[in-house]
Amino acid sequence: MDPAARRPLRKLCIVGGGTAGWIAAAVMAEHFKGKLFDIELVESDAIGTIGVGESTVPPFLQLLAKLGINEQEFVREVGASFKLGIEFRDWSEKGERYFHPFGGIGAPVGLSDFYQVWLKAKRHGYAAGLQDFAPASVMAREGRFTLPFKVPNTPIAGASYALHVDATRVARYLRTYAEARGVKRTEGMVDAVVTRPDGFVERLQLKDGRSVEADFFIDCSGFRALLIGKALGVEHEDWSHWLLCDRAIAVQTENVGPPAPYTLVHAQDHGWRWRIPLQHRTGNGHVFSSRHLSDDEATAVLMAQVEGEPVAAPMVVPFRTGMRKQIWSRNVLSLGLAGGFIEPLESTAIHLIYRGMDFFFRYLPDADCDQNLIDEYNRRMTADYEEIRDFVILHYCTTRRDDTAFWRECQTMELPPSLQRRIDLFKVNGSLAEGLDELFRDVNWQSILDGMGVVPRSWHPLVDRIPFARVPAELEAAREGLAQLAARLPTHAEFLAAHCAAERPAPTALSA
Repeated sequence: MDPAARRPLRKLCIVGGGTAGWIAAAVMAEHFKGKLFDIELVESDAIGTIGVGESTVPPFLQLLAKLGINEQEFVREVGASFKLGIEFRDWSEKGERYFHPFGGIGAPVGLSDFYQVWLKAKRHGYAAGLQDFAPASVMAREGRFTLPFKVPNTPIAGASYALHVDATRVARYLRTYAEARGVKRTEGMVDAVVTRPDGFVERLQLKDGRSVEADFFIDCSGFRALLIGKALGVEHEDWSHWLLCDRAIAVQTENVGPPAPYTLVHAQDHGWRWRIPLQHRTGNGHVFSSRHLSDDEATAVLMAQVEGEPVAAPMVVPFRTGMRKQIWSRNVLSLGLAGGFIEPLESTAIHLIYRGMDFFFRYLPDADCDQNLIDEYNRRMTADYEEIRDFVILHYCTTRRDDTAFWRECQTMELPPSLQRRIDLFKVNGSLAEGLDELFRDVNWQSILDGMGVVPRSWHPLVDRIPFARVPAELEAAREGLAQLAARLPTHAEFLAAHCAAERPAPTALSA
């Protein structure tokens, strides 16, 4: 290509703020440092943002590091708390619970994964559970916390963690960050999207008569999908036949005790509810299927179970599961809810936003937006969405609950072939299919499958190379050592108070 014919991007416009828009603005402001193109974000204060998920996964901390944000300062400024994983109650059967930890479980033994060694011992009568060897699970069980890298050369170092955050305060923090680095914010409501003859978006027409032109647009307009859906007509692929929940009731309450270092996910008759403890309040929600429960019924179920006084009125949040058939089309890239949504269960919505930006940097186009770059971007993002989709479906389809129509439908649904292959492979001898740079790794799949009661028929043959007579005693010593280490750590509340205590926000009147 003749270099003189190249048309570099001169201006990029983000449509919509909230978490998606301001993450996009912040990472571009830091990545390009104002040297490649101008960045303008258009949003309206009249349009509310959806902050259903207030929980993150460990790669969120990598995002903060890439932005040069001090983690301790961030936790303090947004009133965050630490998250070691998720406790699931009543999912496999009523009365049962299990934990999905962040980080490792045990340590490999020779050529064998720890899970395989534990599995053989379990099949020979060893009593301790898999999560007794996961440092994040043991810390969470005891209400303890420390930064794993602060205790190197100990089993605790194998843990990982994420954050519970206030989504509104995160967006506000990132807006300040982005604007300080040159991002221009324009207050305005989009009235029309004007396209060129070739289908590319040319400009936005605002309600007050102003127009905003750009070479490239990022659609962060939520489920409205003003550009990718309404203007370009990219279809939405529906996943509601696998993911039955389509609504949530969300409410914030006062804390009734010190915040736990994990998210609680409690199965209900027609969905599930979450409890996400921040430093000075708790986020609660009830995710449910509107085919099986009304809004009023779902609200009553939630309010009967929350702890602490509400600090805001319950909010109804409808959503739809699935993704755009092309996340990127022409000169429009969709992020957040505009591009797709799986559901809040494993707190992956924010992850997919910055994952989308990472791939955008990798396949950054000129103003012509070469289709080869678009195709590869869409292939990689589709793989990410489908991997997470399968992992979330796993929590439902492996249930043994048959007490309501909702759970019976989850139990009997026809699965995506990709998920069915993973389950069938695991049932042979605990083997797991490996994808390309996936968010959820072997220990994640092992934790959910074990927690839901899915047991392989045997163990991997390589384990038989290990002299087995001493294995139970060695496992027991490792279990006791980890428990003793965790017991000496500060409590989660003590750690927050010592290192990153947030100021208590001013009280707000309960809205009607």
